[in-house]
Amino acid sequence: MSEEKLRIGLVSISDRASSGVYKDEGLPSLRQWLNSAIINPIEYVEKLIPDEQAVIESSLIEIVDQAECDLILTTGGTGPSPRDVTPEATLAVADKIMPGFGEQMRQISLNFVATAILSRQVAVIRKQSLIINLPGQPKAIKETLEGLRNDNGEAIAHGIFAAVPYCIDLIGGPYIDCRENFCKAFRPKSARRSKN
Repeated sequence: MSEEKLRIGLVSISDRASSGVYKDEGLPSLRQWLNSAIINPIEYVEKLIPDEQAVIESSLIEIVDQAECDLILTTGGTGPSPRDVTPEATLAVADKIMPGFGEQMRQISLNFVATAILSRQVAVIRKQSLIINLPGQPKAIKETLEGLRNDNGEAIAHGIFAAVPYCIDLIGGPYIDCRENFCKAFRPKSARRSKN
């Protein structure tokens, strides 16, 4: 069991939820899934903000540069409507772009809805932090993080979280241990730590 503390930023982006029109479901869904998947002790930094590019950018910068989160997951604001600017804000604060995450999220979601091709999620690295845009709906968040399995429990499409721990390793973050029956992290043998 890893003793390394993990700092995770969670950002729910929604005009209506941030103004109290309806209850935000993104932050609780993310917390629940992460608590089920990760063994490490986790400290969360959470924000519920409107679909405003400047606000999203400043929030991401603050969570990386000041709060020093290792991983930031956003939810919402990734569609094609004029108010959906999460990808633009995320790219604006990036040092490196990680296109494979967005490609895999769309691939997974296409198994459920044809409109997955309208999603514009991106993932980037800023300093020593990985930032990933997730879908807005709790069901879609779970599907993209976990992936798809057949009736025998075999992976049909790997969820994106399987690649997150090794990515965090490579950018100098803490070693993330996952509950393998829930989410098996993929690392090359040379990067795995023996379990005591």
